[in-house]
Amino acid sequence: MTYFQRLIMNTLTFLALAVVFPGHVYVKGLVAALLASFVLSLLNMLVKPILTLLSLPLTFVTLGLFSFVINGLMLTLTSRLVGGYNFGFSSFGWAILASIILSFVNMVISEHNLDKMDR
Repeated sequence: MTYFQRLIMNTLTFLALAVVFPGHVYVKGLVAALLASFVLSLLNMLVKPILTLLSLPLTFVTLGLFSFVINGLMLTLTSRLVGGYNFGFSSFGWAILASIILSFVNMVISEHNLDKMDR
């Protein structure tokens, strides 16, 4: 999957999360979702590797489950940078749940693209 396809998929996932969980995930509109997706991609590229490296012992002890907390932190930081009035979560737990759903959607889409490449 190309970068722009992943950007669009994350944007659509943010919009869907706002529709499915209206009291807990807030996205003002398409532009806010696109901006949040772009900021998240930058944070995942620049900040996430450092956090992953620093939390490696804790991730190892929790058998990888701490990576969901790191993803939740990335989404929380994204909401702070984009602005709480445009994009946000009601709590850190909802950011972790959104990160789990976002990871699942990206995994399904990536697997689908791998299947297409095999043909």
